Amino acid sequence: MSKSKTIVLGLCLVAFAAGCARKAEEVVYVEPVQPIAAEPVYSKY
Repeated sequence: MSKSKTIVLGLCLVAFAAGCARKAEEVVYVEPVQPIAAEPVYSKY
């Protein structure tokens, strides 16, 4: 193969390997939400 084809094929293989590499799991921390307090209900009667 010509040198340029070899270089292009090598770059394609590197890109394919990088795309298929196992990605680290992202850890998401969620802060606890304050409970919603019920509003007092006023009755006229």
